[in-house]
Parts: sequence; structure tokens; C-alpha cells
Amino acid sequence: MKRRIPLSSYTVSLTVPLVAGVDEAGRGCLAGPVYAAAVILEPGHGINGLDDSKKLKPIERERLFDRIQNRARAFAIARAELGEIESLNILHASMLAMQRAVEALQPAPLLCLIDGNCLPRRLPCAAEAVIGGDGIHEAIMAASILAKVARDREMLRLDAEYPGYGFARHKGYGTPQHLAALSALGASPVHRMGFGPCRKLVEP
Repeated sequence: MKRRIPLSSYTVSLTVPLVAGVDEAGRGCLAGPVYAAAVILEPGHGINGLDDSKKLKPIERERLFDRIQNRARAFAIARAELGEIESLNILHASMLAMQRAVEALQPAPLLCLIDGNCLPRRLPCAAEAVIGGDGIHEAIMAASILAKVARDREMLRLDAEYPGYGFARHKGYGTPQHLAALSALGASPVHRMGFGPCRKLVEP
């Protein structure tokens, strides 16, 4: 794990060069991969409406998805696959997706601000975990939007491949509709069998 540098050591703003915001999407879902994104914003980026992706309507996230990609200095979207979630556990798979996103950034960041209270073990730069960061730092907000939209699009694709579960509607989260479909249909190949509601289907 890279050394942690207190945020007080920096003026965390667009005046600090090459600061990346990092966030994940899909950690609490019952199906599908987990996604992460990393974003370095330009000074005076002009991307209006940035916020925690969970607070935005789907149409707002879609609009911002394109705007972030067009105006960011650098961005990357990565994922950890179902097999990695099952073998590593969801926390470590989420950290792996974040690591992949950061490693894909060009130019490489000098500092990563990562939403949450955990840090990936192998980052190519200094990093700081920021609890509630997706409501504080614009770069993390941008990363949360990219990760959320990319994952939602993947769940729309999986809905067409595995109809009946409602992936297009609930995006893999454990809604009553999803749990009812699991009970009626059993698990699909993209369900996370290590998660309780899925695991119960195969337990004697």
C-alpha cells in the first residue's frame, strides 16, 4: 500500500496538478461485474452539474458521462469480473477495479483521492481515502458518474442476455423484484454466488 498523505498536506483543488478522483459502482449488487473509474479534471473544466452519481437522474448521468469524457484531462474506466469477485471477495475486487482504472490514466496522477475508507494496495502514486468523497470533490463525483453509467450500460446488455431478472430496472441490486425473480428462476451465470441471497439457492 502506498503511503497515505494527509489531505491537510495539500490544497486539494484544481491548482494541485494531476489529482485523480476514484470511485466504484456495483459493489453492493447481486449480479454482474464491479466497475471503477478514475478522472483527472482540467482547471476550469466547465462541467456543470457534477454531483454524487446516486443523487443524479439517469438522464443527467448520461449527459455528464459524455461531457466528462470530452473535457477531462484524463479518465479511465475499469472492472473486476465475476470470477474475481468470487475468488477475492467484493471488497478486494472493488479495490482491484480501482487500481486498474488508476493505472490506465495518462498522464499518471501524483495523488489519488479515493471515495470510501479503504485504499487499493498497489497504486502508482500517493493516495488518500475520503469518506463521502463523492459528495465533496468534483473529480470523485466525475469518477462516480463514469463508473455508474458504464456499469448500468453493462446491466442493460445483461438484461437482454438473461431476461426475466429485471437487470435493466434494478441494475443487479437486491430489490424485491430481483429477489422474487431469483426465487422463481434460480441464479443466472452472472449472479454472485458468494452473496447471501444467491448462495441460499444452492445451499442444502
